[in-house]
Amino acid sequence: MSPLALQLYKTIQKIPRGKVTTYGTLAKYLKTSPRAIASMLAANTLPDVYPCYKIVHTDGRLGGYSYGEGVPEKIRRLKSDGIEILDGKVDLERFGMGF
Repeated sequence: MSPLALQLYKTIQKIPRGKVTTYGTLAKYLKTSPRAIASMLAANTLPDVYPCYKIVHTDGRLGGYSYGEGVPEKIRRLKSDGIEILDGKVDLERFGMGF
């Protein structure tokens, strides 16, 4: 695991229950690109430890999910975290850096 990926994973562990953040916010925080963030998250094999399901697009769209059943699994995890999905999006009130 690269030092940047390790920093990313440690950062997403700090997102509080019931909150999400964006690929762009993480990219700005870690001084990289949103695509690099997405690639590193896609390689996450420990989603119970590093909750990559809490990362969404700036407009609330869910984005992809490489673990389990894909996006349906991401939705299940978000809902179990108390986050509602409406019309395929997370309510913008759920955005919070948390780190």
